[in-house]
Amino acid sequence: MTSPDLSAGNVAKIAELFPGVITETVDAEGNALSAVDFDLLRQELSDHVVEGPQERYQLDWPGKRAAAFAANAPIAKTLRPIRDESVDFDTTQNLFIEGDNLDALKLLQESYLGKIKLIYIDPPYNTGNDFIYEDDFAETISEYLERSGQRSDSGERLVANPEANGRYHSSWLSMMYPRLKLARNLLADDGVLIAAIDDHEHGNLRELLDLVFGGDNFLANVVWQGGSKNDARFTSQGLDYMLIYARNVAGLVEADVRWTEPKKGHAQVMEIAREVWDASGHDSAKATPAFRKRLREMRADLEPAVFRYDQIDETGRPFRTDNLAKPSATGTSRYDLAHPVTGLPVKMPREGWRFSPATMADRIAQGRVIFGPDHTSTPALKRYLEEMDTQAIKPVFTQERASAAYALKKLLDSDAFPYTKDVGVLARWIDAVTQGDREAVVLDFFAGSGSTGHAVMSLNAADGGRRRFILVQLDEAVNHAGYSTIADIARERLRRAGAQLKADAGLLGQEFDTGFRSLRVDTTNMADVLRTPDDTDQQALSGLEDSVKPGRTGEDLLFQVLLDWGLDLAVPIEVDQTEGRTVFVVDEGALVACFDDDVTPELVRALAKQEPLRAVFRDSGFASDDARINADQAFKELSPATDVKAI
Repeated sequence: MTSPDLSAGNVAKIAELFPGVITETVDAEGNALSAVDFDLLRQELSDHVVEGPQERYQLDWPGKRAAAFAANAPIAKTLRPIRDESVDFDTTQNLFIEGDNLDALKLLQESYLGKIKLIYIDPPYNTGNDFIYEDDFAETISEYLERSGQRSDSGERLVANPEANGRYHSSWLSMMYPRLKLARNLLADDGVLIAAIDDHEHGNLRELLDLVFGGDNFLANVVWQGGSKNDARFTSQGLDYMLIYARNVAGLVEADVRWTEPKKGHAQVMEIAREVWDASGHDSAKATPAFRKRLREMRADLEPAVFRYDQIDETGRPFRTDNLAKPSATGTSRYDLAHPVTGLPVKMPREGWRFSPATMADRIAQGRVIFGPDHTSTPALKRYLEEMDTQAIKPVFTQERASAAYALKKLLDSDAFPYTKDVGVLARWIDAVTQGDREAVVLDFFAGSGSTGHAVMSLNAADGGRRRFILVQLDEAVNHAGYSTIADIARERLRRAGAQLKADAGLLGQEFDTGFRSLRVDTTNMADVLRTPDDTDQQALSGLEDSVKPGRTGEDLLFQVLLDWGLDLAVPIEVDQTEGRTVFVVDEGALVACFDDDVTPELVRALAKQEPLRAVFRDSGFASDDARINADQAFKELSPATDVKAI
């Protein structure tokens, strides 16, 4: 009935390393449980424990311990499907989750542990006026569980964080800390987190990410110039940042992961080279000056690296020359290289040659080494532009934000979101991180207007990828015609953006996924039927027979089962009729489920003959305990490998 208790998992990990420090204690209800004896643990770590007032390097703030507790405490919640708010519900691989992202991250722990390739977040900026998520940390686990299905007395989930608040930075850090801890669990070993932030919390967020991910896993601090203010007192401002961290940077290095992007103007320059080559009659002496003239005319639109490829050789290909000197002093590459005309050794660079003798001979045979008129000059290396179409992605760029706001306003016919993320910028970084995995899962748990989902769909449409997105957005109220919450805006944006991308792609648009399965964070589907004998009379027993809350559908129960079993929430679902009952067939038989009130022996045998991996029924759907036991026996006879469960 609850999400995993991460504290219990941490105790189990300590037990694996130091079994002698595990003891037993009792909770507030008198139940026995495992716990860590910290005195014994200190002895195990006696050379490394920092205690008391001793100075240490750390990020600390009021509420830090409570925030860490909030990350580990289980919740009695689930995800309920909303078909009416979805697009291609049965087949799409994308998810849109409406609700508190702290709850959503906890619910996703089993199904997506270690499966997310990229997490991109743009959390609320702490400007002194914005709102932040209100998390109640001053409670025990049992109190937290009791409250977990409710909001505050005032019904609000967001609270103002004004500058007058004594915990101006602390409240924001306490909001972010548990969410980042949970997010890190979801990242794959080669996964990456990108967090957008402005100046107000940039320094604190970097220290917080160092705390959660480890400073060694810091990859980049990207600077985005998105606008300027000419009336600013000191500088024109307009800067945002993207802090980028790896789940395991050593693994990325070992796999030789490199983030690249197309060089600006590369395709245009290649086309110009073909034009001047044909116009010159395939004469490199005539083509080169004409080519250089055209390059000067479009220099403002080119990367400097592209502009340097300003010569055309006898094959009609643009190139530039580079030195053949060894780039570092390591190793030895000093040998005589004969000039092809004089036969005498050419002048060698002071550092030695870039290539070994065998590689140098190969480059000469390919026509890639340019010799001078005689041996007194040092030869040069020929580099072709066609081979240099990408470059390392740059950590500093300029992109006006106003264009993104205008594009969203045009798409939605509304200015409900004047500060939206730029789809092009997001697609650029998603592309860089997922170049080696075009079926990657991308998560954004501060989804806002849905820009990340829009960017994933746009990128897939451009390169044929099958990337998936998971978006989480709080049902924060807005005062705009046609929309009651930000989640409503995001869903409508995804619908319109997907339809537009399909229309632009024509027939090819049918091949990529522009749908999303809409889910909502809600209280658990299971009713609280736990009673003591003294508190339960005979008349009350009949009301406790059914452990499912009234109004919950079979599909609601199915998604709770998917969460409990740790299955992907985007698996294909078919709804069939078998023996007159509604049956859910998940992922072509990975799971079959029937939550109808009358489970017959004929239905059980029909499902068992399908030999599914898992089968789930509603416990109250069986007429008696005997019928439930007989169902188990039927599966053991017809499909012994099936895991059978009743809820």
